[in-house]
Amino acid sequence: MRFKGFDLNLLVALDALVEERSVSRAAERLNLSQPAMSAALARLRQFFGDPLLVVQGKRMIPTAQALALHRDLGPVVARLDGLIARSTAFDPLTSTRTFRICASDYLVAVLFPAVIAALTELAPAIGLDIVPPSQAAQTELERGEIDLLLTPQEHCIPGHPTQLLFDEVHVVAGWRGNPAMEAPLTREAFLAAGHVAVRVGQGARASFAESQLAALAAERRIEITAASFTSVPDLLVGTDRLAVMHRRLAQVMARRLPLVWQDMPFPFPVMQQMMQFNQARQDDPGLAWLMAQLLRHAGRESPA
Repeated sequence: MRFKGFDLNLLVALDALVEERSVSRAAERLNLSQPAMSAALARLRQFFGDPLLVVQGKRMIPTAQALALHRDLGPVVARLDGLIARSTAFDPLTSTRTFRICASDYLVAVLFPAVIAALTELAPAIGLDIVPPSQAAQTELERGEIDLLLTPQEHCIPGHPTQLLFDEVHVVAGWRGNPAMEAPLTREAFLAAGHVAVRVGQGARASFAESQLAALAAERRIEITAASFTSVPDLLVGTDRLAVMHRRLAQVMARRLPLVWQDMPFPFPVMQQMMQFNQARQDDPGLAWLMAQLLRHAGRESPA
């Protein structure tokens, strides 16, 4: 497609080149051959009068002009993607669309088994690409490359629509043989125990629970730090350690492991688990349908 004589496909190529910083990876991302991507880069260089990407050793470094163009391209590409989605009829029974969703392993464990079972019947050809939380995932949502971000309200990205998925209560979990779990926990017993904590994603970001505990129980003694929520129960079994855990996850894991839980021994905020999408997708019928499925299996109905 051309606009005032310029091939708009070249903008998509530039977006991929700056993001990937590699001709071969950009070509793979856009399902092009490497020679075709090299030719696109040559045309971009000629049009903008700038090298755009400069080879340094085995890497390609974007120029200042390339980075400036890239910043402006992100919202444009996302809006175009949303425009295409709005203009395409969506029928779950026949759709072959793959939705890219950012969700923690906690949500995969407590929500997605039921959702996937329903999709198998209602939308047999639809795919899900579930990626873990990371700073890159947030950037990809901004750029329209992730359809849906599932995250606590505190980690939502400003400027994009959100919708409450469900409220989550946290509990104290421990091994069934842990003496501390035989009687109602006091704050003193909670603080006297060793704890297993979770830090999420590549940047080891504090989880919702850890962020709250840093203020409410700073003297808590963390003995083990895990990179995923679902690994915590195994780290509790056979020990006297405790962990603050999502109640939904504790319920799921207690079916598989000798795990018990109690209410928090002091007031603890309720976590709002949100769904967030790029503002360009507000009229995307496929995404609206998928969000309705998530709400239904989270115990909530989609608003009218």
